Amino acid sequence: MFDEVNGAGGAKRADDGHALWSGDYYNEGVVNDHDFFFDKLREECGVFGVFGHPDAAHLAYYGLHALQHRGQESAGICVSDGTEFHYHRDMGLVKEIFNTEIMSGLQGAMGIAHVRYSTSGESKIANAQPLVFKYREGDLAIATNGNLVNAVELRKRLERQGSIFQTSSDTEVVAHLIARSQHDDIVDAVREALQQVDGAYAFLFLTRDKLIAANDPHGLRPFVLGKLGDAYVFASETCAFDAIGAEYVRDIQPGELLVMELGKQELRTERFAEEKRRAVCAMEYIYFARPDSDIDSVNIHSARKRMGRQLAMEAFIDADVVTGVPDSSISAAIGYAEQTGIPYELGLIKNRYMGRTFIQPSQALREQGVKMKLSAVRKVVEGKRVVMIDDSIVRGTTSLRIVNLLREAGAKEVHVRISSPPFMNPCFYGIDTPNRQELIAAQKSVEEIRQAINADSLHFLSHDGLLAAIGRGDEREFNRGMCTACFDNRYPTELYDHRSLVSDDVQVISDKSAKLELQTNQSAFVKA
Repeated sequence: MFDEVNGAGGAKRADDGHALWSGDYYNEGVVNDHDFFFDKLREECGVFGVFGHPDAAHLAYYGLHALQHRGQESAGICVSDGTEFHYHRDMGLVKEIFNTEIMSGLQGAMGIAHVRYSTSGESKIANAQPLVFKYREGDLAIATNGNLVNAVELRKRLERQGSIFQTSSDTEVVAHLIARSQHDDIVDAVREALQQVDGAYAFLFLTRDKLIAANDPHGLRPFVLGKLGDAYVFASETCAFDAIGAEYVRDIQPGELLVMELGKQELRTERFAEEKRRAVCAMEYIYFARPDSDIDSVNIHSARKRMGRQLAMEAFIDADVVTGVPDSSISAAIGYAEQTGIPYELGLIKNRYMGRTFIQPSQALREQGVKMKLSAVRKVVEGKRVVMIDDSIVRGTTSLRIVNLLREAGAKEVHVRISSPPFMNPCFYGIDTPNRQELIAAQKSVEEIRQAINADSLHFLSHDGLLAAIGRGDEREFNRGMCTACFDNRYPTELYDHRSLVSDDVQVISDKSAKLELQTNQSAFVKA
């Protein structure tokens, strides 16, 4: 899999040009959690906010713990005591960054917090959020989940107007737009700034005496509101509320602006933009969100089980055992097993306690990386016809490794079932995806993919089957109110500078009145 390395020491590189490790440990570089080995997509980040609780920082700490799956590169908490900010952010996991001494210094009744995923082996503390700025009306902190598709265009315009950027984050673009607003009132300045940006975002803004939350007009990223006693809490997922004992109130609506102010315990809600076509990210249901979270009142675990059931109805295969690739595919595997009556077994086990692992620069030991993270249970799969359920295939390298892992453990047959349609198009809304040339489903037919991953058979969940299994929204809505651009090449926003990265048949369908006229299926998206 990897290129040979000449000499000892220095940064080793994987065959796609990404740094594999930059020191003595093979996970010291680009992949803190080894996702490179497993060819998995990664979420941009997660946000958490608290208003009106005397121990806001500690609530934020536990909330970030619950959202850690959304980002492991950096974390930060910023609180206001009504007079000034107290904040801390650093690279690493939440439990590594915050200790008793640091937490004791974060005093305040309102705050925002953030976890960010790793896109680079470099330690970019400047990009860790919440970002804190000096604003003419006082300090301003911003945390966001998502990605602005017109950020490059806005940045160039702002730089021509004299803005100097300190980070490469989209979030700083919004800060400059706020700073350049003619409005002295921060709420008016935020509203004006948001009307100039396009893309996916769940924003939290903090000033000395206000907390502001905003969700993009398409509702692409999950964003929820809750209560803990008289305090209000905000989070990327409902699982963060469970961690602190808060009650879920509702999802924050697309284009909605929520404002809280010290001394005024009521929640003020208004709109900064009209709601456009609802387009919550389908990959949240398939892969990103935690199984115990709910998005738009749809439980993630239940939705994934239905995906597995639907997959079984579409692609039954006679087999001896069903197993799921941990962790996100377990629910779908259970659903597939229940629908078919084939026993579900833990045929694959994930090692959660690797830490940093020293490895010599040899080809054989590099290939051991996948086996250090994932193990096949020989007594479960040996001599068996195995159905392996996974949530997606990106480059195909992961599926090949896991199929071979099962075969090495004695599996007689390995039939791969994927609980999503073929992933053919890049995402520009806060998910780290390869370019289209690296997506195996954009380059190969299903049969060619089957051969490439060494499976006995392969089937993807159909597009219609996915929408039905998730079960959210109105059937009359376009794609039942979800973004499935990564499967069908139909994006909810203009793509700006990204248009050159997609295929020529791309469609931008943004209007709220858009209806799903074309009945889609698997063959519409994968070459025959």
